[in-house]
Amino acid sequence: MPFDVLIPARLASTRLPGKPLADIAGLPMIVRVARRAAQSAARSVTVAADDASIVAACTAHGVAAVLTGAHHASGSDRLAEAARLIGLPGSAIVVNVQGDEPMIDPALVDACAALLERRGDCVMSTAAHPIASAADFANPNIVKVVLDGCCGTASGSRSTSATAPRASASTPRPISRPHGPCSRRTPARVLPERAISGGGRIDAYDGCLFARPPTRSRSS
Repeated sequence: MPFDVLIPARLASTRLPGKPLADIAGLPMIVRVARRAAQSAARSVTVAADDASIVAACTAHGVAAVLTGAHHASGSDRLAEAARLIGLPGSAIVVNVQGDEPMIDPALVDACAALLERRGDCVMSTAAHPIASAADFANPNIVKVVLDGCCGTASGSRSTSATAPRASASTPRPISRPHGPCSRRTPARVLPERAISGGGRIDAYDGCLFARPPTRSRSS
């Protein structure tokens, strides 16, 4: 199952400016992330940068990188441009690995891509796990998703008040969506929130999530 990894990297990080170039044991963080991702089964690993300094750092360490626009509102938008720049076909499975995960498990990258490959009816998959403590549940830095009794995602939020937007006969269960890989069948601008609001459905399966396309016509 061929798939490609794209890693968004933004120099002007709000919480830690210059984060992609932060030194970790002698190497820029973004280089360490790319090297971990390269240990997966991906056929290619490319950094999608918003600044020439990130591209230069990657090139100096043998990591493929492309320069994208600085105007993108999200990493998904940045990856859409990067996918076009490197010529990925619309049918490609693209795994979005967060640029601040220098210790990401390559097996998790493989699993995320494999889940989407198995689910031909889906357009997106991602990783998630149950919330284990009240402190994590209350932490706004941890993104939560609410699951219905059929493991479908009803909504997503950093707030503790995330609730199902429509009636359901089941009891919603909150789980955490940590930083980690997210794969999509096409590199289009399809965020989980957009998939949900557009009539799509994100389901949970073996600790991973996958999004079914909406039943009506899709656009973004």
